[in-house]
Amino acid sequence: MSLRLKIVLALMLLAATATTAIGAWSYISTRTELGNAVDRSLDTASQRHDLLQLAQESVARAAGRPRSFDAILVQAIDSSGQPVMGPNLQQVLPVTQVDIDVALSDAPDPSTRHDVRIDGEPFRVLTVPSLAGGAIQLARSLQENENSLNAILRHTLWAIVIAVAASIVVGWLLGRQLTRRLVRLTAAVSAVATTGRLDVDVPRNGADETARLGAAFSGMLGALARSRQEQTQLVQDAGHELRTPLTSLRTNVSVLRDYERLEPDERQRLIADLDSESRELTALVNELVELATDRHDEEPAQHLLLGEVASRAVARTTRRTGREIVLEADNSAIVGQPAALERAVQNLVDNAAKFAMHGTIEVSVHERTVAVRDHGDGIRADDLPHVFDRFFRAVEQRSKPGSGLGLAIVKSVVDAHHGSVFATNATDGGAIIGFTLPAG
Repeated sequence: MSLRLKIVLALMLLAATATTAIGAWSYISTRTELGNAVDRSLDTASQRHDLLQLAQESVARAAGRPRSFDAILVQAIDSSGQPVMGPNLQQVLPVTQVDIDVALSDAPDPSTRHDVRIDGEPFRVLTVPSLAGGAIQLARSLQENENSLNAILRHTLWAIVIAVAASIVVGWLLGRQLTRRLVRLTAAVSAVATTGRLDVDVPRNGADETARLGAAFSGMLGALARSRQEQTQLVQDAGHELRTPLTSLRTNVSVLRDYERLEPDERQRLIADLDSESRELTALVNELVELATDRHDEEPAQHLLLGEVASRAVARTTRRTGREIVLEADNSAIVGQPAALERAVQNLVDNAAKFAMHGTIEVSVHERTVAVRDHGDGIRADDLPHVFDRFFRAVEQRSKPGSGLGLAIVKSVVDAHHGSVFATNATDGGAIIGFTLPAG
């Protein structure tokens, strides 16, 4: 069942239910009020002192009388239920056993009410004891009540028909208006699934849920397009960077064919080159895989002290390089992924150790900010905005080993933690590179 049809059926059901409820309430309340009005008129008439005279007048006009809503018929009966207006009286109202009980004063209630039909016309009858003995019957026609109730019933039925018809039209128009953008959005989704294109037009006009859904879908397509572009760029850059070590490996392999003719020192250099190139290629591939797959996203976040993370990274670099690394840390607490953050700090420290061959490396952890300073030549002003770009390497540093992905991985980890990275030069020489994380 389509959404449009569901809207139409829902409005039909709502309109029919509401109209029926209002009509039923009107019918019942009107019937009750009209019945109470008749009872009040009969009660008022029963309190008159000339009831016997009214009974005589009712008998006098019994034959061919014009009954009306306001006319009250009165009949006096004896204890046996017979009219007591004279020997030739014509009976105006039917007498029941309940009326006879009132005449005999045997009824628990001194008066009684019931409905009867006279010549097919409905009447409400009130029977009360008579001061002269017997009882007095007072009756009033209910025909006008029935006519009014039948009119209300007809009007209610017509109102239900009209309301349902109107709800069908309104529901169809409303459903068409609401589903029009959904149909366009469905077509856009189908186009993306069929063609793989991410630049399809998505309806976003309006301020309702459909518009927000369109905006969210458009944002998702934009994110997918950026991700695809980044992946394409990563593949292109990776292909370019992989050519250098692969070319060097092929060259060395070609030289290996003449291994027996090489001098011992040339053989050692060749083996060292092969070992260095293979290590660099392995490191490059590992970093590419980590950067492309964002494996750190699978690590659960936990409460941790940023100083402890930096301490482990500093200890590892110290063991590897033997460099002097000074760490100053406060008690900055965050919520993050410890292994990913340790890798980020590790890359910062390794980067400082690699490009500043001498001097102390200073690592500072203060108010959720990690800053690593070296005492090397610093970074050119033109290169500062690009140090976190993938595969970026300063011209003067391209002769040194490295993939140009270390700081890009740092930025990827920091971005995943909603932090920010920075790079600047110290006033007295050297570079300062680091990142800042939000509070845990």
